[in-house]
Amino acid sequence: MAVLTIRNVPDDVHRALKAKALKHGRSTEAEIREILKNAVEHQSQVKLGSLLSSIRKEVGVIKLDTHRDKTPPSPLDFT
Repeated sequence: MAVLTIRNVPDDVHRALKAKALKHGRSTEAEIREILKNAVEHQSQVKLGSLLSSIRKEVGVIKLDTHRDKTPPSPLDFT
């Protein structure tokens, strides 16, 4: 695993992170890892429903003919 060093974190931010970690029952370092992991995962994951909705907004409504053609097929002629 990689090691990450963050410098010049304001004291109030550090205190807030420590309080949040205590609330969740983990170390400050573990809390920061969880925050970073969640920040990256939520940005990179595209939900299928959201993707389909955005495509529909771009393309608009498409009407499909779903009625089945009941005409019998013509036999193939191999001669």
